[in-house]
This record gives sequence, structure tokens and C-alpha cells, in this order.
Amino acid sequence: MDIIRLLPDSVANQIAAGEVIQRPASCLKELVENSLDAGARTIRVLVRDAGKTLVQVIDDGSGMSTSDARMAFERHATSKIRDAQDLFHLRTMGFRGEALPSICAVAQVKMTTRREPDEVGTLLEIAGSQVQKQEPCQCPVGTSIQVQNLFFNVPARRRFLKSDQTELRNLITTFQHIALVYPDVAFTFAADDEIMYDLPVGTLKQRIEGVFGKSKSKLFTSQLLEIEQQTELVSIRGFVGKPEAANKQAQQLFFVNGRFMRHPYFHKAVLQAYAGMLPAEQLPPYFIYFDISPELIDVNVHPTKTEIKFADEQSIFPILSATVRAALGKFNVVPSIDFLGGDIEIPVANDQMRANAKVPQIHTSTGYNPFTQERERVTPHWQELYEPLKHAAQQPASEPQPLELDDWNKSPLHPQSVAGGYIVCATDNGLMLVHARRAHITILYDRLIAQLQSHHGVSQQLLFPEQLTVSAEERPVLETLLPDLQHIGFELEKVAVNQYDIKALPSVLTNQNAETSIRAILARASDSPTDIREDMQHRIALTLAQSAAIPMGKAMSEAEMTNLLTDLFALPSYRVTPDGKTVITLLDAEEIARRF
Repeated sequence: MDIIRLLPDSVANQIAAGEVIQRPASCLKELVENSLDAGARTIRVLVRDAGKTLVQVIDDGSGMSTSDARMAFERHATSKIRDAQDLFHLRTMGFRGEALPSICAVAQVKMTTRREPDEVGTLLEIAGSQVQKQEPCQCPVGTSIQVQNLFFNVPARRRFLKSDQTELRNLITTFQHIALVYPDVAFTFAADDEIMYDLPVGTLKQRIEGVFGKSKSKLFTSQLLEIEQQTELVSIRGFVGKPEAANKQAQQLFFVNGRFMRHPYFHKAVLQAYAGMLPAEQLPPYFIYFDISPELIDVNVHPTKTEIKFADEQSIFPILSATVRAALGKFNVVPSIDFLGGDIEIPVANDQMRANAKVPQIHTSTGYNPFTQERERVTPHWQELYEPLKHAAQQPASEPQPLELDDWNKSPLHPQSVAGGYIVCATDNGLMLVHARRAHITILYDRLIAQLQSHHGVSQQLLFPEQLTVSAEERPVLETLLPDLQHIGFELEKVAVNQYDIKALPSVLTNQNAETSIRAILARASDSPTDIREDMQHRIALTLAQSAAIPMGKAMSEAEMTNLLTDLFALPSYRVTPDGKTVITLLDAEEIARRF
């Protein structure tokens, strides 16, 4: 008996949908790219329940005839290519003919479309690859597609979707990647009837500002430098950030021939241009656009089309790095010397300048003795640190006694502050060094976690509320965090779509900027790989503890150091910070003796 059979189209489409349509953001990407290929100048995106209930894209493109509207939902039906050779000359966003049939295989789709010369349009309804209705209708020129109840017939796939916060964030990110490439197209994005983006036609810099500038206290694009380079191999344009704009959550985006792409190799080229200019763990923002002959790249690597291969990426690497470096030098961000730029103007002193010049006066002190002066500057009470160790250091090293933290229960604390923000305490067995700032972070973290879990945060009211403006990408994260922020002591009131008034903040944030603290929390929460509330609470408490802790190197009195150590040793865990950094290190007598 034969066992191999041809799968029905409906099943084949569901299998294909597993590659092409992974989440609501995949639908948005495919539909908007089709609108762009249709020549749309205005595109509206509407989503509901983070795209799980509805993803709708409305455009004013060329529209489709009745037969084309029906054919568009057949597998491998496309207007973009005719034969295999066209794959090497792609200028359109879509070309496989897989998106629409994959979408209608796992969702309920309703489409209306009309061309300019047609008096009436076409209404088409499909669910699970089955055509439910096709009839003439009245509609504007262009196309409107509604994708409802994604994965309604594949419940296992629907259960694997992430939380609304995560799915909405993916939708926004996908929308941003497309909108940043087409500043000559007007875009609108609305989630649950609330407009999150309204981007008019403008310049590329205006589009970047429109997408990312809302959450910044100052003009976002003022921190960007323009780059542009034309070569026979590739054209590079866009913007890179000044070194002072670097941060851990910097926007770093590459585009090639109108497509967003990920390219770690080119990312290294950009970082190479910033060598020696960035603080540790800080990354520069950049928006870099490549224009290259379609024959020299392959976009047909993965259904998402974000993994793109270049025929000669080794040659593009130095061009990109040099282009970024030149922009930084041009705007005096890094020193640059032009040896081929012609004559260099050097100012020559005139008579007036010579008359105003003064001979520097040199004063000497004959009574200065550097040896006696140095002795007076020796830190007082140094003997107090040495005497407790004197006896221990003279003991035989053959059987060293382990230094335990419990020894502090046997002797009173006499902490001393040393340069750099450390506390040193002497015991009968050696020295204990405490990182003061990390100790304070650990103490504050324990208190804040307790407040989050008990819902009893201590607040301090602000005399004048601070205004917080968040981006469309940050807003769903903030909405998710609001209950925990309230429990820990923040009081926020929503006054507009992306604006909040901060009326109170946790008491631990004395003299701290409330907006800065919340932005730090948003950045850390956005970076979380999970939506587990316990992890979010950890990130909130750690961020606030780091914001409120004493700065490194702050001078402390003996009473302050004693209270800090007492609070630290009262914790169940005090050897490391909540993020795993060392708080305490112990030097026993043998280790100290070995250093002499």
C-alpha cells in the first residue's frame, strides 16, 4: 500500500505559515510591505489586543482587480517576479507569494480593494484558507486588509504567543523598522483605538525624531551626526551618534536597499570607528542605510528577510568604518589632521599682541622642605589599623586561622574609611574590606523588595509634579509596571497618550530625579527576556537601589559607617549584591604578611 500522499493546500499553507507568520508582528510586516510595493503614500495600521484580535492595514496604493484579489491568496502567486532571474534584481519588499496565503491559513481575513479606474471594489472574506465571501463593494482606492483572531484554528500556536506587552512591543519595533526607511510615506499606528504614532511625510532626520524623539528631554537628533559616502561598490548614508549620546539601550539599526537587516560584522565596523571614545558597556546609536546593486546581496536567505548576505562584505567593512570615523572627525568629535588640505593658517603676533604680552612671574619658597611636609600629610590614626594586626602577623604561618564574618560578633566595630569608597575594619584575624556603595545597594534592595511584596511603599510627595513623556515603545512597558511602581512609592497620573505626571516618589530617592529613575527602570525592564513579575520586581528594586545608593568615594563619618555595616550584617545575604558583585572581601593575617 502506498504511504506517500500529497498534502491538501490548507495543510500546506498552515505549515508554511509556521515559517512566515510567527506572531502578530509578522502579519504587520507582510501587509505593510505589500502596501509599499503597491505604491501607497499613506498607510494606517490598527491593532487590537496586541494584534491577537486584529491587525489591520489600510493604504491608498494601486489596489487590485477582482481576479487579482482572489489570486493574491493562492500560494506562490505574486506580481513581483516572473522567473528565477528576477531574484537577482529585486527592488520590491515581497516576492515569494507566501505571505497572504500563510496569513489566511491561520486567521480570519477580510479585504476590500479598488483600483482608480474601477467604479466599485471587491470584498473578499477568507478563514482557514476557505473563501467565505467574494462580492462587489463600495470602498476607496487602495486596499484594506483585516487579520482577525490569529491562530484561531491552531490553538497550540496561539498559546505560545507572549504577553500583550511583549507582542505589542514587537509590533511597534516592526513598524519602526519600516517607517524609518520610508520618510516620504505618511504612517499612522494605533493600538486599541489610541494613536501611538502619527508620522507625516518629511526628511529622514525628521522621521527619526518622530519615531524616537518623543521620550527624550531634548531633541534626539541633535545628538546625531550625518554620514554619507559614495563608492562604486556601495553607497552609505544615515546618522551616527556623538560619543556622549552612547548608552546601554542605544538604537542601532542597519538598512539595505530599503530593508531592515541584522549584521553583526558591520556592527563591529561601526564600533571600530569609536575605539577609545566610549565608556565601558556604552554603545553609540546609529541609523545606517546601504544602497547596493541587488546582484551583490541575497535577501532570499530566510522568510523574515532580515538575514541578508553580501557578496563582498570584507570590502564594505573598512569603507563603513572609515565613513563613520570621518563623520566623527569632521564634527571635531575626534582629532583629525588634513595633510592634503593646502596651506594652514597660523596666526602671527602683531605689535599690539606683543605689547600686551606679560612675562610670567616665578615665585620660590626657600623654606620649603618636601620631607618634613610629607610627614605631616600622613593619614592620622594609621597605627590604629596596624596594631590589631601586629600580633596576628607575627604568628606562625603554618596553621593559618580562617577569617570568618562571625568574628564581628566577638569584637566592636571600629570602621575606617579609605580612599576610593571602601571601609576597612580590623579583627583579631585580619582585615575586612567593604565596598560602601555596593553595601548600601544591597541594603536598599532588601528594603524595596519587601515593600513590593507587602505593597507598603513609603512615598514622598513632590511640591511640583515632574512630567514624564514616554515613547510608544516604552508605554506598554510602563503600563505593565504601574502597579509595582505604585506599591514601591511612585505616584503617576496619566495626562495624555504618552505623558504622565509624577506626583510622588519613593522615600529612598531623596534628592533624586524622579524621571531619570523611572527611565532607568524602563530600560532595565525592556531588556528583560521574560514577563515574569518576580523578575520585573527584581529589576525595579535593583534599579532604584542603584539610583538611591551613596556615590562611590563619598566621605562617611564613623557613625555612618557603623550603621551601614550593622544594617548590612542584619541581612540574610550580604556577601554579594543582588546582581552578583562582591560586597565584602577578607584579608587574613597570612595574606597580609605575604604582602610584606
